[in-house]
Amino acid sequence: MTDMNKLMSLNGAIAAFRFTDQGELEEHLIASGSDINEDALDLLAHVCQANLSIATMQARGWEKVSGQGGFYPIEGFTVIGLEWSAVAQGNYGVVLKNEGADYQTAFNLLGGGVHRDQAPAGI
Repeated sequence: MTDMNKLMSLNGAIAAFRFTDQGELEEHLIASGSDINEDALDLLAHVCQANLSIATMQARGWEKVSGQGGFYPIEGFTVIGLEWSAVAQGNYGVVLKNEGADYQTAFNLLGGGVHRDQAPAGI
């Protein structure tokens, strides 16, 4: 299980959140003084779920059409914004200020990351 307090300890973290398979915001933490609020996180949770679903559909379709493997299952993704970005994997996400953000560490804390012994050929 993802520890939202660990996510909030990341450099530049302004929020951490958990959402349902339907995109409903279930739990969240927001850094004091942040300009993000619960309504924005609710919308972001829906965006994350929608993007995970679309990326899954695209990855599965590409594998079937091209015969290439290694695209499915989708591990997670990052939504890049002007001032902050969201890293999501599974049903969790973290919002980071872009300046000084460590996206790889965020993704690893969320449980993602390609492990060399599990990487598809060519990675």
